[in-house]
Amino acid sequence: ARPVSVPRGAAGPVPHPPSTPAGRARLSSAEPRARGGRSGEEEEEEEEEAAEKEEGCYQLYPGHIPTSPLQKALLAAGSALMALYDPYRHDMVAVLGETTGCLALPSLRDKMKHHPEGYRILQERPRIRLSTLDMARLQGLPDGTLGREYVRFLEDNKVSPDTRMPPKFVDDEELAYVIQRYREVHDLMHTLLGMPTNMLGEVVVKWFEAVQTGLPMCVLGAAFGPVRLSARKLQVLATELVPWAIRSGRNASCILNVYYEQRWEQPVESLREEIGIFPPP
Repeated sequence: ARPVSVPRGAAGPVPHPPSTPAGRARLSSAEPRARGGRSGEEEEEEEEEAAEKEEGCYQLYPGHIPTSPLQKALLAAGSALMALYDPYRHDMVAVLGETTGCLALPSLRDKMKHHPEGYRILQERPRIRLSTLDMARLQGLPDGTLGREYVRFLEDNKVSPDTRMPPKFVDDEELAYVIQRYREVHDLMHTLLGMPTNMLGEVVVKWFEAVQTGLPMCVLGAAFGPVRLSARKLQVLATELVPWAIRSGRNASCILNVYYEQRWEQPVESLREEIGIFPPP
């Protein structure tokens, strides 16, 4: 059979890629395209930031670490075990308080918002730190005043208000301040209740704070703290101190609604009576 010849040009012209306008270099697929003068990396960062905002996972305040509910649960479990093993691991106690306070903290904030003094505290955001305290003035106050007894407590127990850790895992800027305020008035609770920082004193304060705040961290400390106490101290705790702490916690007004920085000259007994704390047994 004779081969069939194909006329030239019957297959059509060979296609060519579209020409690039003069003076404009083509971008390879691996190169990010800039839009509006922005690089591809900038666009990716903006997209990630937008996604984080939609998920509520972006930094709300300095030091904030956004976490998912699962991450919070893991942090809560791990910190609870460590805090039970060593109650003086204040970092673990702090993490436990932040990751389990999702119900108690809004309730405390609402109590502050509906109280004149508490509302002022939320608006002004005072801090109790060495940089904000006039220690010389407080030391010069008469014995029995809140300021003098607070400084005495710090000196006798060798503690400092600066050891209170800033919040990291609370996903609300205002609630983060609420738990910060709770931490910074903790030593004032020791002062008002007349309790030292040993294990017995800490357990008593935790019972009072558990009733007052409802924070699971306080409940856990109150429930499991006594396991480290001797039989004699357990008897005193169960028969005298815990009933007194519970009654005082129920009777007292919210401890976060007191502007302590403006009460330094007030006698401790007078402030106890005003708040509703019964005299120590």
